[in-house]
Amino acid sequence: MSELTHVDSEGRAKMVDVGSKPPQRRRARASGRISLAPATVTLVKDNQIKKGDVLGVAQLAGIQAAKQTPGLIPLCHPLTLDKIDVRLELQDDGVLAGSEVKCVGRTGVEMEALVAVSVALLTVYDMLKAVDKGMCIHDIVLVEKEKRDVE
Repeated sequence: MSELTHVDSEGRAKMVDVGSKPPQRRRARASGRISLAPATVTLVKDNQIKKGDVLGVAQLAGIQAAKQTPGLIPLCHPLTLDKIDVRLELQDDGVLAGSEVKCVGRTGVEMEALVAVSVALLTVYDMLKAVDKGMCIHDIVLVEKEKRDVE
C-alpha cells in the first residue's frame, strides 16, 4: 500500500503540498443515478412538479456544487475550473446524471466531478420527495480521469 499523503508524521490531517508539481490539463468525468417510480418520471417529463423544472434546476445545482467543492471537502485544493458540464437524462426508471470537469492545475478534478453529480441527484431528490417516497440514489462513480502536459 502506498504512503498516506493526507496525514503528517503524527497522524494529523494535512493538505498535500502540490506546489512543486507542474500544471497539467486535468479532466474528470463522473456519473450516477436516481431511481424513480414510473408516475414520477411522467410528472417530470410533463413538467408537473410544483417546485419547477427538475432537470434544469438540478443541472445548475451540480454546476454550483462543483465550484464549491473545496468548501465542502476539507482537504480538497481550490482550483480554477475551466469547464463544468452537468447533464441529466430522464429515463424510464429514473434520472441518469453525468458530469465533466476540466482545469489546468497541479491536482485533479475528480472530487469536483463527483460532487457535481452528487448534488445534482440530491437536488432531484429534494424536488421530488413530496411525490416519490421510494427514490434511491446509487452508482455514483468516477468514470474517467486524465492528465496531460500543457503544450
